[in-house]
Amino acid sequence: MTKRIIAMVGDFYHKEEWAVASLNKALEELPQVTVEYASTENIIEHVQSKPDAVVLFKENRLNPQDEDIQTWMDDEVASAISEYVQEGGGWVAWHSGLASYENIEPYTSMLKGYFEYHPDKHQIVTYKTVEGTAITKNSEFEFLDEHYFVFCDEENTNVFLTSESVDGSSIAGWTHEYGKGCVVCLTPAHLEEGLLHQMMTSLLANSIKLSLQ
Repeated sequence: MTKRIIAMVGDFYHKEEWAVASLNKALEELPQVTVEYASTENIIEHVQSKPDAVVLFKENRLNPQDEDIQTWMDDEVASAISEYVQEGGGWVAWHSGLASYENIEPYTSMLKGYFEYHPDKHQIVTYKTVEGTAITKNSEFEFLDEHYFVFCDEENTNVFLTSESVDGSSIAGWTHEYGKGCVVCLTPAHLEEGLLHQMMTSLLANSIKLSLQ
């Protein structure tokens, strides 16, 4: 049976075309999944249409360099997302889909984590899968990336990926059930090189597959 996902990707700092290329490459491994690219402007209507899963690669800030910062997600939107997942939807918070949401409690409570910061300079980041987790085979890979450091409620989720660079180490991927649905959080990647890396797209494919179960 064909599964339908909705993807909302791209923001001021994250190129939409790179994210689309990465996701499309990942979906080559999931031939029974179709994707609809959409804007966050109508996200409540999107989740109410009951897609099998949603992929978010977009930070909350719309104009991060301006003095008066505007955001697109509020508690009403976050509550609609939370209800959608609790009722059986899948949610993949990918890279910037974790960023600038720390004050949106209904969303971060569902994710059980959020982006805290990244160093200004890109570095080689090594990603390692956690032994014994089902999302992917044990592997290690690296590329130049924006190294995300996150808060993660480790006690109440399942960590499947870690990250390490000269700047330190962090959790890079985790997943858990949320009501009848499933949440997957994945921190890489920022640059085109990382987004199109074979291990990255396979990891994204497996994350989407897990969110659909």
